[in-house]
Amino acid sequence: MAVPKPSKLPSSTSFLLKKLNVGSLTLILFLCILSYLLGLWQHGGPTSFPTATTTVVDVACVSYNNNTTLDFSTHHVAEFEAAKSVELIKSYPLCNVTYSEYTPCEDPKRSLKFNRRRLIYRERHCPEKEELLKCRVPAPHGYKNPFTWPKSRDLVWYANVPHKELTVEKAVQNWIRYEGDRFRFPGGGTMFPNGADAYIDDIGKLINLKDGSIRTAIDTGCGVASWGAYLLSRNIVTMSFAPRDTHEAQVQFALERGVPALIGVLASTRLPYPSRAFDMAHCSRCLIPWSQFGGIYLIEVDRVLRPGGYWILSGPPINWKKHWKGWQRTKKDLNDEQTAIENVAKRLCWKKMVEKDDIAIWQKPINHFNCKVNRKLTQNPPFCPAQDPDKAWYTKMEICLAHLPEVSNSQEIAEGKLAKWPERLNAIPPRISKGTLKGITPEAFEQNSELWKKRLSYYKTVNNQLGQAGRYRNVLDMNAHLGGFAAALIDDPVWVMNVVPVEVKINTLGVIYDRGLIGTYHNWCEAMSTYPRTYDLIHAHSVFTLYKDRCSMEDILLEMDRILRPEGSVIFRDDVDELVKVKKIINALNWNSQFVDHEDGPLEREKLLFAVKLYQTAPPDDHAGSKSS
Repeated sequence: MAVPKPSKLPSSTSFLLKKLNVGSLTLILFLCILSYLLGLWQHGGPTSFPTATTTVVDVACVSYNNNTTLDFSTHHVAEFEAAKSVELIKSYPLCNVTYSEYTPCEDPKRSLKFNRRRLIYRERHCPEKEELLKCRVPAPHGYKNPFTWPKSRDLVWYANVPHKELTVEKAVQNWIRYEGDRFRFPGGGTMFPNGADAYIDDIGKLINLKDGSIRTAIDTGCGVASWGAYLLSRNIVTMSFAPRDTHEAQVQFALERGVPALIGVLASTRLPYPSRAFDMAHCSRCLIPWSQFGGIYLIEVDRVLRPGGYWILSGPPINWKKHWKGWQRTKKDLNDEQTAIENVAKRLCWKKMVEKDDIAIWQKPINHFNCKVNRKLTQNPPFCPAQDPDKAWYTKMEICLAHLPEVSNSQEIAEGKLAKWPERLNAIPPRISKGTLKGITPEAFEQNSELWKKRLSYYKTVNNQLGQAGRYRNVLDMNAHLGGFAAALIDDPVWVMNVVPVEVKINTLGVIYDRGLIGTYHNWCEAMSTYPRTYDLIHAHSVFTLYKDRCSMEDILLEMDRILRPEGSVIFRDDVDELVKVKKIINALNWNSQFVDHEDGPLEREKLLFAVKLYQTAPPDDHAGSKSS
């Protein structure tokens, strides 16, 4: 049976339906647009969306403009995770005031458990995980912001470092004087009672300190770092170190003065610096037994000295014929010590340049071309077997000579000649141009330098204090890479401690030193070898991404709180998910903070978190505070 065909609508009816469909669609579209516009009007218009507009922040007064504050927490945590995190938020009370100078890995009490031979007990010995403090190390009651540089070179508030021991013990040596509410540093030292300036002038008559060929120096057993402090005016930056020992707060005084320094000692492990890092090394009565233990300490100085670098020694046994009575030692004893030092230096192929009055200077060879020939005859000390001379984190020192890069003749400088300062800062470092450092090209180096100029410029629009002289002096870059951040700051009156974490894939600390900057190796799962309240500004680039699943974010942030001054600032730069977690913890640390977009706009996952540690000190009651939360 045939199926009847549907009857065809008349053409006029079909036209009417089409007209109605178009009309309906138009009406719906109109209502949608109207609803959208009403919604925008109700919520303050399109300006409520995040933009790349920069907010100027007066960090010194901790006054933030919260109109454009970014808060990502609700966008990056699932509901059940958010509920859990709220439960886990805790407070961090102040530790007892007895911890105000706590240095976890150089704790005098813990050190007594270790071997005293070769000062091993004064090396780094960090607490176990269960011993870590979960409280905030307090500033002493009455703590004040340090004097601004260069005034700080000569003056330190007594309340900040309340120790008068050195004013008594070193009174005749002109190290330090106590004057009411402050200490004054006249610039004297054990071997330069007339002042560090005059002493440096004497050195400058023997080697050239003015032509830019000497830029980086290391001072072993630095006292209060007056040598390094006065070299800064000559565009020479010094890594000063001394152990935490019977001289209370030597390194702490140096840091309060605004001078680069770390707690450290020559004992059994390598210094935490790369090979060929320093143009000049210095010891002024530093009491290091240079000729003992097979000359191992002088061998370590050789490792960190550049080809052609200088070693300067003053104090015993130099000029012993004049000073032997004052040193209360016999002529024979002092003569034997100097002869032994001279012999070690010869075995290292060093050349003694000069000995004048109380100063003696040796020079490391520019290559090992001739030294290798001599080594075949003496074998004392031998060249080190195949090893990385830059490896220097808990690495045991050995009685062997670190290899210099190969040369084709005796006149060639191993790895090439460095540019003089200040050209050295932006010249392609030899480790990159010669291909010694794999993975970094000259083009990448130059691009990195330009990138950090751009980033610093952006930082200064957010934190207007970055552009003001005197607000910051001691700066820490926790993950420095090629030192671009420090290089961009070079015209500001600051110094930067560039840290290359031992966990990074490419060890770039040698490049940082090739640029005429300073730094150290470190593992941020442990405390830094410095006193509380060392730094005015900390820069943390991708630190928490690097240490994710390695150690506790809480412990890293507590360490940052320990080494940051009251009212000090931090710039976090990391993946947004990591920064959301960071913000929750620093809120509990009593820091103010604000999210800021990446300089390339809000669509970048990497964000910035600017933070300020609020001013707080220990109460006057000595028993206030707690050991842990």
